[in-house]
Amino acid sequence: MVPAGREDKDSREFRSLLETSPGQAARYLEGVHAADQADWLRDVSAEDAWLVYGELDAEEQAELIEFADDDLRAALIERMSAGDLREVIDELPSDEAADLLGDADTRLAEDVLATIDSETAQELRELAAHDPDTAGGIMATEFVTVGPEERLGDAVKAIRKQGEDAEEELAVFVVDAEGRPLGFLPDRVLLSQPIHTPVDEAMVEPITVGVADDQEDAARLVDKYGLQSLGVVDDSGALIGVISAEDATEVLADEAEEDLLRMAGASAESLHGRASVLRRVRNRLPLMGITVLSGLVSAKVLRWFLETPGEGAGTSDILRYLPLIIGLAGNVGVQSSTILVRAIAMGELEGPRQRAMLRSETLVGVVIGLICGVVLAGVVSLLEPGQLGMAVGIATTAAILCAALMGTSVPVLCTRLGIDPAIVAGPFLICLSDVSGSVLFVAVAKALIPA
Repeated sequence: MVPAGREDKDSREFRSLLETSPGQAARYLEGVHAADQADWLRDVSAEDAWLVYGELDAEEQAELIEFADDDLRAALIERMSAGDLREVIDELPSDEAADLLGDADTRLAEDVLATIDSETAQELRELAAHDPDTAGGIMATEFVTVGPEERLGDAVKAIRKQGEDAEEELAVFVVDAEGRPLGFLPDRVLLSQPIHTPVDEAMVEPITVGVADDQEDAARLVDKYGLQSLGVVDDSGALIGVISAEDATEVLADEAEEDLLRMAGASAESLHGRASVLRRVRNRLPLMGITVLSGLVSAKVLRWFLETPGEGAGTSDILRYLPLIIGLAGNVGVQSSTILVRAIAMGELEGPRQRAMLRSETLVGVVIGLICGVVLAGVVSLLEPGQLGMAVGIATTAAILCAALMGTSVPVLCTRLGIDPAIVAGPFLICLSDVSGSVLFVAVAKALIPA
């Protein structure tokens, strides 16, 4: 494991070499893990990332693109020719190759499929046809099979013969004449049993799922039973693919992350540094709309209990809209802090990425604040007399901006103080956003609405 300080130093050295020559930067990547390579390229411009990527050989390119995030993958694929893409696909297992073709432009993908052998092309088309959220969407078609009448020595030979293109850590499946799985041979059996042991005596019961089953259900089976691999069968029960433990772990991690972001009203796109501010604003606005509607309803309900005689907006009218403002500010603050805490936990908030994410998250808060402020100023002005609508609009914008700034700065500050931001950021931020939103609204209302 490379120490964090050493990794930062290496990353800076890489960027320094990149300013001199992409070729030198590419040579510096020799011996660097593909995950670190992808991290470093994510910190540079898309054009520079492509120049370095083009200097790598096909095997290195394939390894790197497996670890690249969605934005880096898209930037690289966008610049690939059919020849470039084919060289990378030749080095990837079938499931990764199908995903890569799915990310490519349709015409480019068809150009690649036209240049490879028909059997492989048909296999990739069938993989790409499966729903991405099903077992078929994450399975690989390279796996090792033996018959029940063979011996373990034959299974070892089959691994040597068939296993060159199979994914790592995949068990050997035992199938009948129709290709239906009868059992499988884990690594421990192959390593511990004599080579003359009959396969049907050494195999254990196979666990399989249907090709159309949900990928999350399939991943849970792998996790529950600690499987090396999970068989995927078609409608006839024939084995057509396998899901590795690595792929299952990735599915569960992605699902958990997606659920967490949904709970905060954000989306997976919020995690990508190159995702546009407007796209992230669009993803988060639905939750803001729900909060606005519920806030307006609560203001109407409170009016029945706080109604005071007289013209214009009184103190009770101002108080009716306070829950709406602190609710909107709290939502934006929680969204920003959730994304920052997740990035810190994953080690992704380092170097240039920290400044870029802080800047972009704050800008997202500014845009959302302006949109909500303008909408509320108009709506409340139609519902209420005097300057109350203007006060609500201005206070909303200011409170949301303040919450966005706190949502990004509090997790970073906690980290620098040696405090776990996941524990402190949430409760502390909610308190800060409630207090600041209240103070801002009252101050604005006092300034605009005569006593």
